[in-house]
Amino acid sequence: MTTTTRPPRTAATTGRARTAVRSSRTDTRTLLACAAVAGPLWVAVSVAQVLTREGFEPTRHPLSQLATGSLGWLQITNFVIAGILATAGATGLRRVMRGTAGGVAVPRLVRTIGVGMIAAGLLTMDPADGFPVGTPDGIPESMSWHAYGHMAAGSVTFFSLIAAGYLLGRHFSRLGNRRLAVVCRVAATVKLTGDAWAMSGGAAGPVTIATGTTVMFALLAYVALHYRRTA
Repeated sequence: MTTTTRPPRTAATTGRARTAVRSSRTDTRTLLACAAVAGPLWVAVSVAQVLTREGFEPTRHPLSQLATGSLGWLQITNFVIAGILATAGATGLRRVMRGTAGGVAVPRLVRTIGVGMIAAGLLTMDPADGFPVGTPDGIPESMSWHAYGHMAAGSVTFFSLIAAGYLLGRHFSRLGNRRLAVVCRVAATVKLTGDAWAMSGGAAGPVTIATGTTVMFALLAYVALHYRRTA
């Protein structure tokens, strides 16, 4: 019979292990910070443009319309950067939510949101309904291929936002945090209702879509910060 002996753990080995743990925690906190910043950054840059871009009317024009015209690169960049941050942040959420209800699905949905935002930024809408200035009023008779691509990317992103909200509600309910569970479900319902209202032709549809998106981005930012405090 043979026996094996394990080498004793030296101070150097223990030190390296502790350093690795600290490094992993720092990486996770950085990734969660990315998740927290993504949505609010996108909203802030969008609102700044709404207030300064000539001819933009928020009750008529969706925020994605800001990606058209000579200054459209600002909103394109806004979409891409926010999407990259959300995609990175999904990894941080996967680490802290591992083994819990929604611990697999929610990070995947957040990653889908990030990829969808990047695609929505690169695949721009067509000029329409008087914006940018000089564009005829009304909706164009035909759409470009990239406008169709933008609609598809936006639809996937919006669906993922709604699904993530409801799954986060289940996640926090299972953890016993009923208050936050209710907040998550309410936020998802606001987004769902706003999108449904706009799709049904309701007045000020772009505003209801933007409101629901802002609420869900705020929720995801809060959840990321919530976990970052203990990561």
